[in-house]
Amino acid sequence: MASYKPKNILITGAAGFIASHVANRLVRNYPEYKIVILDKLDYCSNTKNLLPSKLSPNFKFVKGDIESADLVNYLLITESIDTIMHFAAQTHVDNSFGNSFEFTKNNIYGTHVLLEACKVTGQIRRFIHVSTDEVYGETDEDAVVGNHEASQLLPTNPYSATKAGAEMLVMAYGRSYGLPVITTRGNNVYGPNQFPEKLIPKFILLAMRGKTLPIHGDGSNVRSYLYCEDVAEAFEVILHKGEVGRVYNIGTKKERRVIDVARDICKLFSMDPETSIEFVENRPFNDQRYFLDDQRLKNLGWSERTVWEDGLKKTIEWYTQNPDWWGDVTGALLPHPRMLMMPGSTHFDSEDGKETSYVSGPNQTRMVVPTPKGGSSPQKQSLKFLIYGRTGWIGGLLGQLCEKQGIAFEYGKGRLEDRSSLNADIQNIKPTHVFNAAGVTGRPNVDWCESHKTETIRANVAGTLTLADVCRDHGLLMMNFATGCIFEYDAAHPQGSGIGFKEEDKPNFIGSFYSKTKAMVEELLKEYDNVCTLRVRMPISSDLNNPRNFITKISRYNKVVNIPNSMTVLDELLPISIEMAKKNLRGIWNFTNPGVVSHNEILEMYKTYIDPKFKWENFTLEEQAKVIVAPRSNNEMDASKLKKEFPELLSIKESLIKYAFEPNRRT
Repeated sequence: MASYKPKNILITGAAGFIASHVANRLVRNYPEYKIVILDKLDYCSNTKNLLPSKLSPNFKFVKGDIESADLVNYLLITESIDTIMHFAAQTHVDNSFGNSFEFTKNNIYGTHVLLEACKVTGQIRRFIHVSTDEVYGETDEDAVVGNHEASQLLPTNPYSATKAGAEMLVMAYGRSYGLPVITTRGNNVYGPNQFPEKLIPKFILLAMRGKTLPIHGDGSNVRSYLYCEDVAEAFEVILHKGEVGRVYNIGTKKERRVIDVARDICKLFSMDPETSIEFVENRPFNDQRYFLDDQRLKNLGWSERTVWEDGLKKTIEWYTQNPDWWGDVTGALLPHPRMLMMPGSTHFDSEDGKETSYVSGPNQTRMVVPTPKGGSSPQKQSLKFLIYGRTGWIGGLLGQLCEKQGIAFEYGKGRLEDRSSLNADIQNIKPTHVFNAAGVTGRPNVDWCESHKTETIRANVAGTLTLADVCRDHGLLMMNFATGCIFEYDAAHPQGSGIGFKEEDKPNFIGSFYSKTKAMVEELLKEYDNVCTLRVRMPISSDLNNPRNFITKISRYNKVVNIPNSMTVLDELLPISIEMAKKNLRGIWNFTNPGVVSHNEILEMYKTYIDPKFKWENFTLEEQAKVIVAPRSNNEMDASKLKKEFPELLSIKESLIKYAFEPNRRT
């Protein structure tokens, strides 16, 4: 299947919920694409949603309204836009019953302005129009096959009617003018950053405040929910593989009644659903069920990844950690919220965004908020980390991070190979998670392990396995810092190819005894379902005085080899290890920044940022072998699994500049 490659993408409404996840994903995953955001910053938009992209060179934010034909034409021409992803819309059904003309203006007229600009400029190679499953209307309760893309459109409320009308315009421009259009129709989406007028964030915020959860009608209405990152991936796939002229349903076969969603949230907040749920007056018309057939999208290679239980926990965790993200949202938490459409500024400022233009449309939207009443403080997840490796580099940095983030922690006193002392640590400290940053890497380097094999086995194999086993007995997740120095470039992963070793690949480097023990223990740890293994490589930090810092090491060597390698910038990745613990992630992860960097490239940066007079010499691997006892591992690790979970993760070269060289700049 041919793959489409955009250059300059305009994303409308990307300070909103779904589009912000799509924009952040594209900015990070495709640095070669320019991503231009157009958003008028309505009541349900927030520039903070785009913070992960704010400093990226391929990101640009423009404040403005899609109803402004002059602005839209200007942007398409000056930014050489070849692709539009059109998310901007009024989307809340409750509002559409009271403000239906505003929905017609935004959803139909705004779309028409964009289409006409595309026709006039004649440079658009893809126009992706984002619609909704609600255009199909109700699905029969006993239907076993969902609506497919050719199903009749039978909208039942003003919101879905305007989205269906916009679709007709998109289809007409595709047929009349040959505009390369693609339309998506999606199920309900949930996750971090969503404005709390929608069901799930509303229920979460009400539960955080100890208030009852209002359900329209009897709660028997059925909906399908997709986690935001899964949906962002769907748009990534449709952008690159979608066929012009097609419609794609973005859906899930897993359905939930509204009453069951409320009960699941009550359970996670330890609330009694019998007393915490109240039934309120229904909407004027409330569709009983929306059910989609998503096979066409699956044929492109997409599938839902996040199970409901995991997605809901992630979402609750985000809202409890960011209770004030949206400011005062008391009005949105009412059983039947109404947003008043009138001239005036939003209650968000824009200083968090990297704005390049301040063009406002004729109307802004304000939320009518009653006088707030006092509410209980949000619940915080209680964490306590037990860390092994106090005297080690990573163990010491972890403690500093916990102090900075206000996470309770203690260092373990027991020896890893002494089971009884580990049990005593856990019983005394009562941790929620255990971090293992202990082990032998060699003094001063891995050559030490060649002549101290039993000590190396005791620490790296016996000790690590004992700790994993004890943690399993206590039902604890162990975050285990391992190494990526268990691979070397080979025929299937040649140097410079960009093909990195994946998490499931078998280790192929046994040149050093250290690497041999680490590969051995990693294989054995696969049998433990309570372990998250993080493969660190050539760790780097902003502390250039630390002799263990890879930058410090090679800047002090007389000669260096010049080979590209994957590396780990601790300033960026150690905080991610804490987030992984909070998410209870398990299995093996390549814990490196994406991409590779060579010794010479690092030393060039050192010369640019630190010491313009710095000089160095290279020698070959054969020459290096004469001054070291054990060979060294050189490889590229595939960090796409980590990048997928944490889209904001920087490439190795970007991370080096941001975290190591810029803070130490002397030139």
